[in-house]
Amino acid sequence: MEDAVTDAASAAAALTVITGAAQAERAQQAEAPNAAPLLVAIDGPAGSGKSSVSRAAAERLGFGILDTGAAYRSLAWAAVETSADLDDSAAVAAILDVWTYAITLRGQQRVTVELGDGVVHDVTTAIRAHDVSGLVSRVSKHPEVRERLNEMFRRIVAESGLPGVVIEGRDITTVVAPDAPVRVLMTASPEVRAQRRAGELDGLTHAQVLADIEARDAKDAQVVDFFTPAPGVTLVDTSNLNFAQSVEAVVEIVRAAQGVAEESE
Repeated sequence: MEDAVTDAASAAAALTVITGAAQAERAQQAEAPNAAPLLVAIDGPAGSGKSSVSRAAAERLGFGILDTGAAYRSLAWAAVETSADLDDSAAVAAILDVWTYAITLRGQQRVTVELGDGVVHDVTTAIRAHDVSGLVSRVSKHPEVRERLNEMFRRIVAESGLPGVVIEGRDITTVVAPDAPVRVLMTASPEVRAQRRAGELDGLTHAQVLADIEARDAKDAQVVDFFTPAPGVTLVDTSNLNFAQSVEAVVEIVRAAQGVAEESE
């Protein structure tokens, strides 16, 4: 939980973007910015395949991958670690005032959090625990928190120095990056999503996972439509696609957009 920051070898193997308390200092030291990266925004409900497909597509394209859900999971973890009230917007926002959050955009994902006390916590594994997953909705429901994290996500992409970044999560195509040149809504039927998720979660049956997914879909439907793409968003239904086909579908969409951009130059 409290591993030291990554050593020189791993730092050389993966690009790490640091945000939070250290961001101002890093920004002052930065050289002239590179050309803006091509942004690929991917939305979708739990189990649609967006996370694994986004990562594989990014690798195929030579892009970075920004998993926005990791930030919300890390924030939930931090709230528990500091005994903050997850249902208190001010208490959760206060964590953002002091934390330093870092995530790798290339290579194996590594997530670290520092809570203002100089101790760097490697939370890469901890934030994937089932109990942490169950707390994410409690921190993500606060408008101020979502707004501040969305600003952080945009900054991470802008300062990445990469040719492109695939950013995936929730509300990406409509709120976080509504102007992204490539926007994809990845969906799948509840039954297919439950089957995929059941294989990832030990100790839970298909029926239990399906019930959880249907409950989450009903809750999400109150604030976002994960099954009807907004104008300009391409729908990719992975219900009848295997993993390789899903990745290829996203890669083709991005390359088509790159071709249009090159022709207009």
